[in-house]
Amino acid sequence: MIKKFLLGSLLLTSVSLCAFAETASSSDADNKIALQMYTLRNAGTTKQQFSMAHKAGFRHVEIVGTHDISANELATLLKKNELTVTSAHVQLSALEKNYAQTVAFNKSLGNSTIVVPWIEPEDRPDSTSGWIDYARRLDAMGAKLKFDGLQLAYHNHNFEMKKYAGKTALDIIMEHTSPEHLMLEMDAAWVSRGGQDPVRFLKEYQGRIYAIHAKDNASIGIRDDEMNFAPLGEGLLDWSAILPAAKASGVKWFIIEHDQPKDAWSIITTSLHNLRAALQTQTR
Repeated sequence: MIKKFLLGSLLLTSVSLCAFAETASSSDADNKIALQMYTLRNAGTTKQQFSMAHKAGFRHVEIVGTHDISANELATLLKKNELTVTSAHVQLSALEKNYAQTVAFNKSLGNSTIVVPWIEPEDRPDSTSGWIDYARRLDAMGAKLKFDGLQLAYHNHNFEMKKYAGKTALDIIMEHTSPEHLMLEMDAAWVSRGGQDPVRFLKEYQGRIYAIHAKDNASIGIRDDEMNFAPLGEGLLDWSAILPAAKASGVKWFIIEHDQPKDAWSIITTSLHNLRAALQTQTR
């Protein structure tokens, strides 16, 4: 009886340890994953959007501006849904015009990273000198934010993959900004759409890519009504190459996003499941 009891205890302990290991692994992965709230912009009210993020299993989110509510209201929503803010998307022009308010808003939420997410078509440089000038604007803003205890980052699309005298616009930005003043939030899907290799950027700018926007590209004819974007791992990108390169490069966050989801719940839950599994595989 004693032998049977000991054997049963050992088996139970073994099962418990395996379960603990899986939970710990899942927890480790979840602390590298966030959701870009832009993905849920059409999924009901602001309250419903943050509630959806929580119910889907996210612990961290990237916000967009102020979500048209006060800092106190947003802080309440975050606390209620057990979410922390990894970063915030804020237009460079908005930062320049409303610097003090933007800094105060984000500090009150515990956020220390501001990401410039987009350049309107009419404002985009189209020459080497134009991109250098834009890079200097970013660098100056990054220095100002650094002084106030915040970090500036830049999020790419495909238009920064255009080359000027053999260099992409994104390379020009990175080469004409200080690593202390500007980090990169690399959108791997948009990099690929621009004809460039995400792994190349990860290797080229080790230590400067703090986050990856984690989504996938679908072939033409697949998900045409969703801008041909797909959940991570269900498209054309080679994540078996991107994820190890990201780890080696020092990427801290993998931020799930979809630009035009038909079914936001399906997109974010599928993406979270696939990304968790992929990150857990990386740590084994």
